[in-house]
Amino acid sequence: MLTNEAVLKALSTVMDPDLKKDLVSLKMIEDLQVEGSKASFSIVLTTPACPLRNQIEENARRAVKTLAGAEEVEIHTISRVQAPAPVNLDSNHFKYVIAVGSGKGGVGKSTVAVAIAARLAAMGASVGLLDADIYGPNIPRMLGIERLPEGDGPKIAPAQAFGMKVVSIGFLVPEGQPLIWRGPMLHTAIKQFLTDFDWGELDYFVVDLPPGTGDVQLSLTQTLPVSGAVVVTTPQQVAVDDASRAIAMFEKLQVPVLGVVENMSFFEMPDGSRVQIFGEGGGEALARMNSVPFLGAIPLDPAIGKAGDSGSPTALLQNSGLAATALDQITKAVAAEMSKAAYLK
Repeated sequence: MLTNEAVLKALSTVMDPDLKKDLVSLKMIEDLQVEGSKASFSIVLTTPACPLRNQIEENARRAVKTLAGAEEVEIHTISRVQAPAPVNLDSNHFKYVIAVGSGKGGVGKSTVAVAIAARLAAMGASVGLLDADIYGPNIPRMLGIERLPEGDGPKIAPAQAFGMKVVSIGFLVPEGQPLIWRGPMLHTAIKQFLTDFDWGELDYFVVDLPPGTGDVQLSLTQTLPVSGAVVVTTPQQVAVDDASRAIAMFEKLQVPVLGVVENMSFFEMPDGSRVQIFGEGGGEALARMNSVPFLGAIPLDPAIGKAGDSGSPTALLQNSGLAATALDQITKAVAAEMSKAAYLK
């Protein structure tokens, strides 16, 4: 006779390929019911962006099917983002804080930050996006929002766009006005972004950092623990050199580097051939040299620029082109690396 105990024992042999632990010890099995020859249960994934969802489901189904008397297996897969050490900051709660940085400007760092945040939100996660690029705040244009909402609460309400909460210095200064701030002013601004705004409880808090290794990066890590960092580069050697310095900075600040994203990797011609305009393999070489994951390569695609200028990231993420596929895979890889960094440390 099929029993709950037998099903749990079978599921205890099924491993999460990323976390290297079995589903039962990870407490990923819930609502287990056995009725005659039918077993039904829920698999609770650690992120809605799990890249191995289908594999985990199939392995669980196969394990239970090996039991005597098991003729039907019904699996409900859900996600619940859980962090072993969530960040609590003045009534705001962040399960994971993801910094997106680069060694130099112009490599598409903000594009990657927006894509990761928007994709996670589209998958059902609660997401906040902070535009901490004080000197070049591009997020408002890229999301098609101009101002913060009106409110009279004790905290300032972030803007809302594409299912996520958004804050940028671009909402607070006239368009085109340069900010000429020294370190102490930058530190105060970053702290206010984190404490004066009502972020609430977020699964993922994505921070778009300015390029380089300056005061904003230091202020952020001094104000709250950063769960992990994504470093963006192009294949070009000068970008790779600067990105290497960014990785070294995060390591000195004791921020785990989740991996490297290579942007503008190639341009695909109408005949399907590829042209490596900015060189080839720089991002992979950078990741290998620093012993961090290579999260993926994004092609040079006019649709990316159009999506950013039009304030519609979903227009890019929902198409079936190479860039959309790459950004989807990168988002899932970031989420997986985030879970590994939390559960395996």
